[in-house]
Amino acid sequence: MPDDTPPFDQSDDPTLDVGLETAEGVVRRWVVVRHATVWRPPTDVFEQEGRLVVVVEIAGMHHSDFSVLLQGPRLIISGVRQRATPRDCAYHQLEIPYGEFRAEVSLPWPVLRDAVTASYRDGFLRVELPHAPAQKIQIVTVDQDESDALDAETLPEETTYDETSR
Repeated sequence: MPDDTPPFDQSDDPTLDVGLETAEGVVRRWVVVRHATVWRPPTDVFEQEGRLVVVVEIAGMHHSDFSVLLQGPRLIISGVRQRATPRDCAYHQLEIPYGEFRAEVSLPWPVLRDAVTASYRDGFLRVELPHAPAQKIQIVTVDQDESDALDAETLPEETTYDETSR
């Protein structure tokens, strides 16, 4: 009995087109697709009017399908895009990635976390991250020798430290 297993090369190519000729002379073809575990959608990041804007191109989703997470100095956008085509169809070309995706952006400066907004329209997720105001820390300079001699009316010299000037 002949072996019906088609010979194929197990290369690192993500798609593999395999053909098999049966005894009746009919050729059956199929495509085996190997996906990376997580794919990255195209992402733009730009600064505009005191805020960082992140735009992710990800069509075929609903606004509730995204996870937007601020983790330290990083913005992480993730989700899963489901394939909407029937399982019994014959593909001739597969280029659109489906499954789990993740986009990561390193934030160049602190953001005002409570004012971050996200919207999804026409296949683009837009996240706006307002620049956090500079934190001003008041530093009081007191010499130890002078601190003993201070009376109630004398105040120490005050200086202000601006974190953005580092």
